[in-house]
Amino acid sequence: MAKKRGGHAGGHGWFVTFADLMGLLLSFFVMLVAFSSQDKQKLQIVAGSMRDAFGVQQVRFNGIIETDGLPTKPTLKNAARINPEDSTNTPGPNEPERQKEGIQAKDDRSFALAAASLRQAMQELPEISELSKHIMIEESENGLNVELIDQDGRSMFPDGAKEPYERTRRLVQRLSGSLKSLPYRVSVSGHTAASRLPGKPGYGPWELSADRANAIRKILEEEGVPTASFFMVAGRADTQLLFPDDPFVAANRRVTITLMREAPPMPVNLKP
Repeated sequence: MAKKRGGHAGGHGWFVTFADLMGLLLSFFVMLVAFSSQDKQKLQIVAGSMRDAFGVQQVRFNGIIETDGLPTKPTLKNAARINPEDSTNTPGPNEPERQKEGIQAKDDRSFALAAASLRQAMQELPEISELSKHIMIEESENGLNVELIDQDGRSMFPDGAKEPYERTRRLVQRLSGSLKSLPYRVSVSGHTAASRLPGKPGYGPWELSADRANAIRKILEEEGVPTASFFMVAGRADTQLLFPDDPFVAANRRVTITLMREAPPMPVNLKP
């Protein structure tokens, strides 16, 4: 009669341990390969975010990212100690550029806060949360654009009309609460999509887009945005399409409210 020998029931217990070890080693080398394929742009963004948290060194228009992510301070490379009596009020050749970058960075932070304030205003009003899909907020060279965009089957204005729907009016009223508290002048411009149909005699896309922009301006003014805060009200017709590749798409019909990016005012006592 055969006797059962001692040991693991499978008979190869060492093989299970060996397989686990091989699996761990394989996972380790897969991780090494994955980390070796680095996305340079993403690493720069991460490096910029870390420097933002622990001390900014250089600021760019599109974020806090240094060239190639190098932790250098170009403005201090040739710094030298000088005596106080040898100092001068005349800026060096790079001083105007540094001042310009500082002003730009301050504007970027201000516009980011303004965008957050406007988005929060949309979230705090559940009854118009569906309309928030018609809002696009983005920064441009001119400032911060708040776009009121048409969608297929759901527009912000009746077809061919200059006065908005009531739901559009309530949306603009909600935006005005944040707009009037921000220290920026406001530009309002109307836009139309390209059309295959002839317009009304004597009343075309230019008139319609201008009237729609002015209608939005009136609502903002009624809600407390000061008249002096308006930089410009204009109709653009279909000359500045949001989607140039598809000029007939509904999203080209929109009204743009822009918080203007402007140079700081000149000091009163400035002399040429």
